[in-house]
Amino acid sequence: MAKITYIEHNGTAHEVDVQPGMTVMEGARDNGIPGIEADCGGACACSTCHVYVAAEWVDRLPAKDPMEEDMLDFAWQPDPVLSRLTCQLKVTEELDGLVVNLPERQI
Repeated sequence: MAKITYIEHNGTAHEVDVQPGMTVMEGARDNGIPGIEADCGGACACSTCHVYVAAEWVDRLPAKDPMEEDMLDFAWQPDPVLSRLTCQLKVTEELDGLVVNLPERQI
C-alpha cells in the first residue's frame, strides 16, 4: 500500500492507503475525498481530477504525456510545474508519502 495525503483547498488533510496499480484519482474516489470529481472516470478526457503535487514530489513522478498536458489547459488555475491529473498517476510503492493539494474548484 502507498499512503497518499490529499489536502483540500481549506487545508483539511485526508491520509489514505491506496493499493498499487490503482491511480491517485481512484484512491480519492474510493475513499470519498471531496474535491476530485473525476467526471470522465479516468480517461484523461476532462480536468476534474486536477491537483497540485507537493513540490518535493514533482521530480519523483513520471513525466506528463502530451494528452495530460493538453487537458491541464482546461483545469482551474493550472500551475506549469505542480499541476497533474490524478487519473494519470499510477500508484506504486514508490509513491508512498505522496502529498497532493486540491484546487479551489474543478472545472
